[in-house]
Amino acid sequence: MNRNSNIVIGAVLIAMGVLFLMSNLGYLNFSWNYIWPLALLIPGIYMHFAFFTGIDKNAGILVPGGILTTYGALFYANVFFGWHIMAELWPLFLIGIAVGLFELYIFGSRDKGLLIPVGILGGIGLASLLRTYIMFDIKNYLVPIILIIIGIVIITRRDNRNNG
Repeated sequence: MNRNSNIVIGAVLIAMGVLFLMSNLGYLNFSWNYIWPLALLIPGIYMHFAFFTGIDKNAGILVPGGILTTYGALFYANVFFGWHIMAELWPLFLIGIAVGLFELYIFGSRDKGLLIPVGILGGIGLASLLRTYIMFDIKNYLVPIILIIIGIVIITRRDNRNNG
């Protein structure tokens, strides 16, 4: 990490320490419930900031950045609306990984192999969310759709071994 990264991380840690100390001494009254998701959200946002400002030019930093940002937002939704919604929002754990990998694909080397886990994790996550909110039986629709897509890919795919 360069000097600017160390300054930002150090400043965040100092601010958190001061807040916790002031709370423990009774000078501030805040609930840990509203603070702890920042432990995921801030590093995730910082990783995006670092990549897009050029502090860290490695696109691989977007994978944990996307995952942490998605999970931080998920946990904040649970903190504000109640933990009972986790029963419906659990697919965001799969979607968070897909988001990080998709960011790597878009802003990285465009390795098409990344689209496989993005499609699988994102597809299962989105299908699970749709199942929750639209109430369709996933096995009746998802498996046939996946088979159709795989068949289309196999039929339309060019065979590179025969074209060379």
